Amino acid sequence: MKPMWQYCMLLTLCIPCTSFRKARNMDARYFSKDTYSILVIKSKYQLTLFDSTGEWIANYPVVFGNKDMGDKLMQGDRRTPEGVFHIVSKRRHEKWNRFMMLDYPTAESVKRFKERKAKGLIPANAEIGGGIGIHGTWPHEEYAIDRYDNWTEGCISTKNTYVEELFSILPVGTKVEIRR
Repeated sequence: MKPMWQYCMLLTLCIPCTSFRKARNMDARYFSKDTYSILVIKSKYQLTLFDSTGEWIANYPVVFGNKDMGDKLMQGDRRTPEGVFHIVSKRRHEKWNRFMMLDYPTAESVKRFKERKAKGLIPANAEIGGGIGIHGTWPHEEYAIDRYDNWTEGCISTKNTYVEELFSILPVGTKVEIRR
């Protein structure tokens, strides 16, 4: 039987060469739009990243526009829309570090907007709005995320280091589901 120190040495050599974690910082061009998906739970102030098999990868703290966790009704209400969206573009942003634009409003969003308007739940002259995305914070104001201070116009905001990580791996087309 081999001495215990030989087994320990073998493990010491093998473990550093083995990856037990998923690749998180690989270039997004190597991934299809179905490689990742995002679930945002507004009531938990949480963005969760999943791989293509639905396996959890990471959670990120996020904030929104309005403390009212309701669905976006119209432009200017500062609410974050609910539903299934996709990242349609990505760019560096002069104020919020990185910006990943979502395809809001979708056909489903427009349908709900028109129904609410017809029921008189929103003014007849209201507009649906747009420009919703996932982005960072103002420079040196990441404390807003730690304190859960909702400050956006309806977007999803997280710390700049987190949005940079997401930006680097999420391809255009990534599914983003937002729930209350």
